[in-house]
Amino acid sequence: MKKLFYLLALSLLTAGSASAQLLPTFQFGAKAGVNLSQFSTDNTLSSDSRAGYLAGFWARIGGAGVHFQPELYITGKNVDIKGSDGAVNRAKFTSIDVPLLVGTKFGALGFGGRLNTGPLLSFAINKDQDQNFGTQVGNATHLRYKDANYAWQFGAGLDIQRVSLDLRYELGLNKVSNDVGDKTRINMFNLTLGYRLFAL
Repeated sequence: MKKLFYLLALSLLTAGSASAQLLPTFQFGAKAGVNLSQFSTDNTLSSDSRAGYLAGFWARIGGAGVHFQPELYITGKNVDIKGSDGAVNRAKFTSIDVPLLVGTKFGALGFGGRLNTGPLLSFAINKDQDQNFGTQVGNATHLRYKDANYAWQFGAGLDIQRVSLDLRYELGLNKVSNDVGDKTRINMFNLTLGYRLFAL
């Protein structure tokens, strides 16, 4: 009889956990982290990655193991652009980024992993480039960074109760040109630590 009681209790706990995954939920939190930017090009430019930052907020809406995760954060992208003759332009771009991700989660009782993917809209609010304008060297390393840029993110995350850790790769979709016609894409890795402020 006691074994039957334990088995019934275990079945109810398992069923409760499974049904909780099926019910729609809403979560909201804050996040911050670091990034490494890289400009990929087939032409005269090359680049060295430098660390940047990001900080902002995220929300997660979903059920049945699938969720929609919009985010809003400020990002600082830093990179050294090199011309064919070795001249360097130290570029710093600050933007408001809006990823719109779809993902899936596996795990239970506050622990689990996530996979996310989706588009990202990036709106530049500062474009600081450290170089001598008007020279051929300056023209080659000066990037015409657009006010609106687009990317696609792929990533994985880990949730431990209220804390989350995310690693993502951001693939630039639109090309940025320099003053002599070369074109490049902005690609990036970012690593963030998040904290869930509340859940409904």
